Amino acid sequence: MPISHRLLAVSVAVMWGLNFIAIHASLEQFPPFLLAALRFAVIAVPTILLVPRPRVPVRWLLGYGIGFGTLQFLFLYWGMAAGMPTGLASLVLQSSAPFTVLLGATVFRERVSARQVVGLSVATLGLAVVGWSQAQAAAFGPFLLVLAGGFGWAIGNVSSARAKAPNPLHLTLWMSVVPPIPMLALSLVIEGPDAIAGSFVPGPAMGPALLGLAYTVLIGTLAGSGVWTWLMARHPAGVVAPFSMLVPVVGLSTSAVLLGEQIGVWTATGAALVIAGVLWGARRKAPRTPEHLTPSPTPTPALPRSTAGAPRTG
Repeated sequence: MPISHRLLAVSVAVMWGLNFIAIHASLEQFPPFLLAALRFAVIAVPTILLVPRPRVPVRWLLGYGIGFGTLQFLFLYWGMAAGMPTGLASLVLQSSAPFTVLLGATVFRERVSARQVVGLSVATLGLAVVGWSQAQAAAFGPFLLVLAGGFGWAIGNVSSARAKAPNPLHLTLWMSVVPPIPMLALSLVIEGPDAIAGSFVPGPAMGPALLGLAYTVLIGTLAGSGVWTWLMARHPAGVVAPFSMLVPVVGLSTSAVLLGEQIGVWTATGAALVIAGVLWGARRKAPRTPEHLTPSPTPTPALPRSTAGAPRTG
């Protein structure tokens, strides 16, 4: 994976890490299922009208939309609304990385190198350390909901990788067409019309909520997901997915600064393991040919002096 692509993957991790602060602000005003429907409906309507459908198999487009768009945010927003702390949610959601490698290896027979296994194991250990240090902050129910969101993200990862979209941005935009209807249906049935109507009543939380929604749409979905899909189309899912483990480092740090969530020694230690594991697993050494096996240039045999300028016959 070239260094420029690694930097792009890191930039996506920063975008998505900050995304959890934006989601927290939006959930102060909107119920979770309605918020997820709004997030994607804002993109879906102009996409249907203006953007041509990507030339990819429908099954992978639906898999991406159902996994990445619907299941991930259904369970993430639900878990955060049920009490999962913002920083801890950013951590648990990164279970998508081992889920992605597992799905890629078992379902699609993608090769997993020993280096990737080591790096992913170290990063997963880091996630476990951070999760253990923060376990008292969340109930088991919200934890399971966000964990299910990580599995949905993994389904989206392998689907977008298999789609091989010639224009990744178009795939990202059309992925957004899938979630709004099922999310709105869930909102109507579970949250109810009264809660939906009440969430649009102006109040002190409305401004930050709308800014948070704008961030998740423009930065989290369009910019972040667009770059992520572009990387997934060019590298195996198991190589790109571990970079998502950098998201909780950003999420935990910003949650500590902006929301007052505490980061202890064990959390910082786990974050360091995450970074080390991601960098180790994503790095690929170029194959080297031993010097004694390197073929030396074969000299061009000289023509006899008497025939060097004679025309060839044959």
